[in-house]
Amino acid sequence: MKYPETKRDDTKDNYFGTTIADPYRWLENDTSAETKAWVDAENKVAQNYLEQIPYRADFKKRLTDIWNYPKETAPFKVGEYYFFTKNDGLQNQSIWFIKKGLEGKEEIFLDPNTLTADGTAAVSLLGFSHDKKYLAYSVAQAGSDWSNIYVLEIATKNKLGDELKWTKFSGAAWKGNGFYYSKFDEPAKGTNLSAANKYQKVYYHKLGEQQTNDQLIFEDKTNPNLYFGASVTEDERFLIVYASAGTSGNALYYQDLKLPESKIAPLIKGYEHNHSAVDNIGDKLLVNTDLGAENKQVVLVDPQKPDPKNWQKIIPESKLALEGIGTGGGFLWATYLKDASTNIIQFDLKGKKIGEVKLPAIGTVDGFGGYKADKEFFYSFSNFTTPSSIYRYDVAKAESVLYRKSALKLNTDNYETKQVFYPSKDGTRVPMFIVHKKGIKLDGNNPVYLYAYGGFQISLTPGFSLSRMLFLEHGGIYVQPSLRGGSEYGEAWHKGGMLAKKQNVFDDFIAAAEYLVKEKYTNPSKIAISGGSNGGLLVGACMTQRPDLFKVALPAVGVLDMLRYHKFTVGWGWAVEYGTSDKKEDFDYLIKYSPLHNIKRGVNYPATLITTADHDDRVVPAHSFKFAATLQEKYKGENPVLIRIETKAGHGAGKPTTKLIEEAADVWSFVFQNLGMRW
Repeated sequence: MKYPETKRDDTKDNYFGTTIADPYRWLENDTSAETKAWVDAENKVAQNYLEQIPYRADFKKRLTDIWNYPKETAPFKVGEYYFFTKNDGLQNQSIWFIKKGLEGKEEIFLDPNTLTADGTAAVSLLGFSHDKKYLAYSVAQAGSDWSNIYVLEIATKNKLGDELKWTKFSGAAWKGNGFYYSKFDEPAKGTNLSAANKYQKVYYHKLGEQQTNDQLIFEDKTNPNLYFGASVTEDERFLIVYASAGTSGNALYYQDLKLPESKIAPLIKGYEHNHSAVDNIGDKLLVNTDLGAENKQVVLVDPQKPDPKNWQKIIPESKLALEGIGTGGGFLWATYLKDASTNIIQFDLKGKKIGEVKLPAIGTVDGFGGYKADKEFFYSFSNFTTPSSIYRYDVAKAESVLYRKSALKLNTDNYETKQVFYPSKDGTRVPMFIVHKKGIKLDGNNPVYLYAYGGFQISLTPGFSLSRMLFLEHGGIYVQPSLRGGSEYGEAWHKGGMLAKKQNVFDDFIAAAEYLVKEKYTNPSKIAISGGSNGGLLVGACMTQRPDLFKVALPAVGVLDMLRYHKFTVGWGWAVEYGTSDKKEDFDYLIKYSPLHNIKRGVNYPATLITTADHDDRVVPAHSFKFAATLQEKYKGENPVLIRIETKAGHGAGKPTTKLIEEAADVWSFVFQNLGMRW
């Protein structure tokens, strides 16, 4: 492989007496002509390589064919109307539909495909007014986290004149004739995709007003590194403000909106634990919390006496991790994880267990929740071999009925899923799903695609992937371990893979590969590893720590420079998970696994395809740029080291269908080629 010449300079930093070279820091300037020329040159090398894979076009055609089937999401009821999305198969963005009553005529409500010619505008519904007349929604362009908020009148579908700019990670919590939302200050021109976002604030917007007239509701002038969000209880009695120093741990504030003189006051202080307000029961608040309960519990809190010693337990802590609480139909619906699969238990508002919801099979469920007056829910169900199907759940009868079956043109009956448990380096028992064709031979020679995440309390549960089915069709084995750092087993599982214990996550992943080799599923020349974002860090760390164990590495939109990640956009919010190089005790462990800083000369690294996007303002593409440049500089072996940089795309959410298919075709072609698989 001949790679572009990448300029090196003599940039260096001193970390507590240790000098660290950073010769490719100039690639952090995402708007410079020099960086653009480098991106173009790298993309040309990657595309030249991919174009030579003989079955790449066949892969794309096959993907396009099987992708082209009607898709629909579970409907949810707001007032007289049901809302849901539909995609006829290959539309870039799914379209929001509406119908009056379940048997009503389906009408297009909001079509994101009309907002841009290339389908790169993504729409999210943020919140409905309590009188069910209005909807606030956001539009994000080209994959950026930045969005604008707009308002529609539901009955007429008329778009109002309201436009709120520079919002990010915001909802719309309605109260009366307006809503609460979160925004950052406008960044300096040309820095909107890379500059650190500081001092998020909560505002109240009244319909018909200009954004400049919005009322500032909550801020903290003393601390720039806090996230703020807002919610309002269903009866509009309480405003809840969430304050977080990062991606885990938060404080709660409240305001009794029934009392005109009421001020926003602390409900639960500190950032050491995780709390979310479920709803209110009269003048008290139901809170889901891990304070005093690592697997979480639901408590009733009196805002006038909020000290934890006064809390009333409603749903006590279980042996299973409580993933979330939904309300609706006058009940509480608790979603638990049992060995990384969904279990749902129904409780009354006093915490009495009504019963377990009977689900179609082991898998992942979404949709249990709604308004207090709802008599039914529609939920989606999927697992590794079952595409998303929609079920109608009758609350009074406690019964599920199939409402919409997937129209996928692919037979998935010939595959099986099993869950095994294997020991990690320190003896910790880790669960892992293994999916493959029935009757596969364990001869140590099967291609394996090993995917995981391991961080930020995010649990990986069974889910369906269309493009992954092509890998399974051709004899591949898909493997998904539940690494520490997630919340598959509650907060203890999360804490076991964060900060100074992050190496446990990499050890869990490496042990998964070793288990697969030992049990004769595969061998190191047949293993591809994959992960995105924090999972990209996982792949980068493991390919540099154990390059001998893997044949292909696919770090996607990865956090790869652990010494500087916190200096861009919202990276500061991950400090609670990783620690930062600003502290010596954190630097001492970060430098040991930071993928960028652990690439060595003379090592035979796996065939590597790094993927990122020019509008990724979550994990800025500089991580991937610097990692690719360093790997290409130091690695002189036979395996290709490529970087694929998508244009007009971001961290992943809202990516149009055309780009999803193109990227999947490239990535899977690379995997097949380098694992020696036949098409």
